[in-house]
Amino acid sequence: MQRRYPLSTQPRPARMTHRTVFFVSDGTGITAETFGNAILAQFDIEPRRVRLPFIDSQDKAHQVVRQINHTAEVEARKPLVFTTLVDMQVLQIIRNGCKGMMLDMFGTFVQPLEDELGIKSHHRVGRFSDISQNKQYHDRIEAINFSLAHDDGQTNHDLEGADVILVGVSRSGKTPTSLYLAMQHGVKAANYPLIPEDFERRQLPPALVPFRKKIFGLTISPERLSEIRSERRPGSRYASLTNCRAEVHEAEAMMRRSGIRWLSSTTKSIEEIATTILQEIRPERLGY
Repeated sequence: MQRRYPLSTQPRPARMTHRTVFFVSDGTGITAETFGNAILAQFDIEPRRVRLPFIDSQDKAHQVVRQINHTAEVEARKPLVFTTLVDMQVLQIIRNGCKGMMLDMFGTFVQPLEDELGIKSHHRVGRFSDISQNKQYHDRIEAINFSLAHDDGQTNHDLEGADVILVGVSRSGKTPTSLYLAMQHGVKAANYPLIPEDFERRQLPPALVPFRKKIFGLTISPERLSEIRSERRPGSRYASLTNCRAEVHEAEAMMRRSGIRWLSSTTKSIEEIATTILQEIRPERLGY
């Protein structure tokens, strides 16, 4: 008699591991990898990933073909090959010679857009080509420098230049969120810790008061905060659950009193947190 399982407890299939994925690009490979991983995330697999950047000559293309085909023979499975190659000769060598499943981002998306728009794309190699002339790139570098200088309340200088000021208790996710906003979107993000002295005064740090409209708060569950702090300072009062509960409670109360927008980072990724913040601060000013 076949055993039946309730829907919520039915065994899931084992994750497939014996599959190799190649990310092939004539630039850094970051676009190919981001594109490919976004698609692979929809499948219950744990592939072996191989990035092959700077494939910008026919000789390198032939080497790629040999590597992909060797993998196909050894694993007895077609490797998955994500490409963002703009050199058509290089692309054709790999497309015609390799024994993998080709997923060409530019061929899939750029060509139809060229047809629809009636213009040719730049066929530019890589995201960061000709950076000396790229204002967005320089804006991003400036934003990274700003965020590093204003990490963890290191300085109050030039806070008027910030696009956003993140506040929250120590280890609530302020630093990684600030750097992500700077690196990915060119947003000048300062971050400032809320500490016991602030809770005793029941007021925001004085340096932040003039910039209240720029402030965005991060909170976190006390249990998760205690886990994170214990990795850094195990057994300390700083990491104790009692102290974490008290700090989180006071921080949230302060943000409510001050009318500060805030969210919990407990179960959210950096990308989700950053996207929420971008919805609040000038979403038209995004850098990519």
